[in-house]
Amino acid sequence: MASKIQEVLGSAAALAKGMGITFREMLQPTITEDYPDGPAIFQERFRGKHELQRDENGMEKCVACFLCAAACPVSCIYIEGKENTEKVRISGGERYAEVYNIDYSRCIFCGYCVEACPTDAITHGHGFELATYSTSTLVQRKEDMLVPVPAGAKPPVIHEAPAAGGH
Repeated sequence: MASKIQEVLGSAAALAKGMGITFREMLQPTITEDYPDGPAIFQERFRGKHELQRDENGMEKCVACFLCAAACPVSCIYIEGKENTEKVRISGGERYAEVYNIDYSRCIFCGYCVEACPTDAITHGHGFELATYSTSTLVQRKEDMLVPVPAGAKPPVIHEAPAAGGH
């Protein structure tokens, strides 16, 4: 008989403890984000849409080493490298990524590409609005991911060869 009374008292104590936590939380102020009317608040380590970085001179950091594509477990990164020349200088290295695509219909935002990059050219940004009705729009190209040229830096200049027969 005493064990039944102890069981009932133990259950009542557990119930009272749970209700105490519930009532204490009810009295706390409600924290509400105003998204989409206000800006979304992210933690610093949030992994959003990728960004291709530039150096302080406005040159692209990507040297088309393909390490990010090799590290990607789902093979969603496609790169075509091209050599820098005296007239066309896009990056600080010998090569640059002429084509840099990420297929977000396959990307799992694991961060392996960011860790593998020796030049810190690819990073995770805070872009999160990637929803779409068509998977064809989920392929982000280099132009979509490049950060703007820093203030005071000149963008890379491409000198075109004069047309044949021109002066």
